[in-house]
Amino acid sequence: MKIGNKVLDFNKRTYIMGILNATPDSFSDGGIYNNIEAALKRAKEMVEEGVDVIDIGGESTRPGATYVEAEEEINRVIPIIKAIKKELDVLISIDTYKSQVAEEAIKAGADIVNDVWGLKKDKNMAKIIARYDVPCILMHNRDERPYENLMRDLLEDLYESIDLAKKAGIKQDKIILDPGIGFAKNYEENLEVMNNLEKIVALGYPVLLAASRKRMIGYTLDLPVDQRLEGTLATTVIGIMKGCHMIRVHDVLENKRAALMTDKIIKK
Repeated sequence: MKIGNKVLDFNKRTYIMGILNATPDSFSDGGIYNNIEAALKRAKEMVEEGVDVIDIGGESTRPGATYVEAEEEINRVIPIIKAIKKELDVLISIDTYKSQVAEEAIKAGADIVNDVWGLKKDKNMAKIIARYDVPCILMHNRDERPYENLMRDLLEDLYESIDLAKKAGIKQDKIILDPGIGFAKNYEENLEVMNNLEKIVALGYPVLLAASRKRMIGYTLDLPVDQRLEGTLATTVIGIMKGCHMIRVHDVLENKRAALMTDKIIKK
């Protein structure tokens, strides 16, 4: 997949997406990187640690987070995107479900749109992505959580997002899927999705796994957010073994090492 000025070969290795939240209230690092200087410093650290993509978000998507107007979200992320692009040769993903934010981010240098609502929240999002011909990450999410059959329903929901993308003119080779760990799923359902990731991979699109430090890990190990590294590493290794192509994480260096080791063992 060609993204920005780079070509990602998902058959050769697993790619690492590093999280950079320009928010005051994200569940793990809210308030830490919501100014240009701190964000740029962290971006440089992640590049040194081997990150492939930096995912920048201006609104927390944690349960109960405060809604942020598009204008405020733009004010949070655009200066950071510009600063990183000016100093670093790294791909940038904009984590937003608002088309206005996505468009301004692309204009500022963002290479990927990461939509946690899979194009379903903002009817203009798919059009914007198609217009600028950038890759998109379509995450599984829904308003109503009850499932008749979890994996069947999840796959059908993802097909709906894929259909929205294609109808808007987004090319098939610009689509990445995300199972949406922690979104519209309870603890047992998150574990079930983790155990069935290969079914999502079987749809034929690159798959991004984003389980880093999430509540599923906290519940399992009975640990606070800042002590969930080992649990995250377990999800990274399992995700790669089940065929995922990109891993979205807070702790780049450790997950990069785990991915390199796992790739060495399982990839030809």
